[in-house]
Parts: sequence; structure tokens; C-alpha cells
Amino acid sequence: MATQNFDYETFAQNLAAQAQELVPPEFNDAQKQYVVNTLGNFALLSGKALAEDPNLNFNEDQSITITQIIAEWSFHKSVDLIRSGIPQQYWDAVMQKIAYTIFEIAKQTFSQGLPHDKILELIEHHVKKAYIEALGELKNKGAIDEGLMEYAASQSNMDKMAQEMQNPPEQQSDITGSSPMPVNTTGPVEFPKVDSKVLKLATVAMLFKKMNQDKVQTILNKFGPEEAQMVVKFMKVPDLAERVGAQNALRCLQEIKTTLPKSTDLTPNKVVLRLKKFTSKYSSKDLDTMLIRERMGVKRLVFNAMEGKYYDKMPPKVASIVATHLADSV
Repeated sequence: MATQNFDYETFAQNLAAQAQELVPPEFNDAQKQYVVNTLGNFALLSGKALAEDPNLNFNEDQSITITQIIAEWSFHKSVDLIRSGIPQQYWDAVMQKIAYTIFEIAKQTFSQGLPHDKILELIEHHVKKAYIEALGELKNKGAIDEGLMEYAASQSNMDKMAQEMQNPPEQQSDITGSSPMPVNTTGPVEFPKVDSKVLKLATVAMLFKKMNQDKVQTILNKFGPEEAQMVVKFMKVPDLAERVGAQNALRCLQEIKTTLPKSTDLTPNKVVLRLKKFTSKYSSKDLDTMLIRERMGVKRLVFNAMEGKYYDKMPPKVASIVATHLADSV
């Protein structure tokens, strides 16, 4: 049966809003808009299918996860296409092939109950395969030459962002194994001295490797798309604990409470309090103006909260995202 209580429209809107902050700064306005629109449209279409197709049988968390995976890959591969130099008239066809592939593989793997890391691994494999196949089709019909096809195939925004998060510009060692870190023969291999955010994510990944994977996925759903992807990549590193180092891990654990999302933010009462605090700063006229472009569900959530009530047709997880979005948008 269709997924109950999944407000896919609001979720897609918030994913698109997050993407605006992540688009490469060198892109022009039209390129930035293409990335954001592509992500938002595919997230909306997949969310709608998951929420309304009676032949599908996914719960709310699974639907959110599948939609987020499609959004993340839509972001990365649209960036890759723009950087590749392939003419814009061919972008949509490539992206549609990729989005369809993700949706089908996600449906199959989630239905089979595969472990989350295995699902992500299979999706990544098939995304790359679909991307290469789409480039091959463009070459075969004469739209691009072999040189451009090979250059486009070499683009990987996901790997680029991962490397930038892991290392300062002068360092190019890669924790994922493509360029091994030098071995310290006198003691444990220590993580490079990089941004503390990376160390925190790596430390979180260490903890997640020892947790029930269902709980891990629930927590990952509360992370931003890029942070969640980094944690998943770190979890695949076999000697992660040695690479992070005991001292770095202990230091990060002291700060981890300020990094992890707080589950209390997802309770209906907490959402109502946050929204009441937000709305108390504005007049009814101001709120009407601010919410004029929002969906009816968002408006009901806000105006119910002003009366101390929770709009129970919106899942707390999505409502919390909406509350954060509204607070950050003004």
C-alpha cells in the first residue's frame, strides 16, 4: 500500500533548499538553478510515487531514505554533467536515466531487506554504470566525441567533495583508499590534521559501525545529505579506528553531543514550541506574507502551532525540517 504520512512535497522543497548552499561557487546562475531544480524535481517525483503508489509497500523512513538518495545522486551527477562540457540539451536525458536507475534499484534492494551499506554500494555501482551508458549513447549517435565522453566519465563531484572535506588543499591523501596515507611505524596511524568536522564525522562512523543498522539509518536521516554520505563512506574503511587515532577520537567524543541531531527536536511538542517562538516575533500580516508561497500543509502546521496545537497530518521528522527551514529563511 502507499506510504502514509509522508509529506513528500515539503521534503523535496527542503532538500532543494539545502542544495542551494552546496552548488559549486564557480557555477553561473543558470547552472546553479539547473542543479537545484533537477534535484527538487526528481525528489518530488520519487516521493510522490512512494507516497501514492498502492503497489509499493515502504514505511515512512524507507520512503524518506530513497527520496534522499535520489536527491543526493541527482545533485552530484548534474554537477558532473555541467563540469563535463556536454551540451545542455543532453543533460535531461542523462539525468532521467540515472534517476530511473536509482529508483528501480532502491525499490528492489529495500524490498529485499538488504543491509543499508550494501544498498548504497549497489546504487552507487548502478548509478556509475547508467552514467557511462548514457555517455556512450550520446557518443554513438554523434552528439559528443570520444574525448569528451572520456572526460565526462572522469568527473566525480562526490569524490571531489569527499577529498576536500578530508584534506586541506596541500594534502591529497584519501581515507577511502585511492591514495593511501603514509604509515607511522612508531605508533597508530593518526588521522590527518584537518577540519574538526571531518574528525567528528569519522568518529560518528566509528560508533555507527557498532550499532544496529536500523538505528543508524534513523539517525543518518537527520543529517545533511553531504554529512550523511561522508559518514557512510567512513563506515566502509576497515581500519577507521586506527586512522582516526585514539586521541582524536576522544577529543571528538567530548564535542559529539553538539554535532549529533537531538531526537527531542522531533517530538510534536518540541516542534510546536519552536514554531510558537518563531511566530511570536511577527504579526499575522507578516506571517501571511512570509507563508504565501508555502504549501497548505506548512501553513496549517504554523497556524496550529500558534494555538498550541500540532498538525498531526505532518510527520514530526518533516515538521522539524519545516521549522528549521522557516527559522533559517528570515
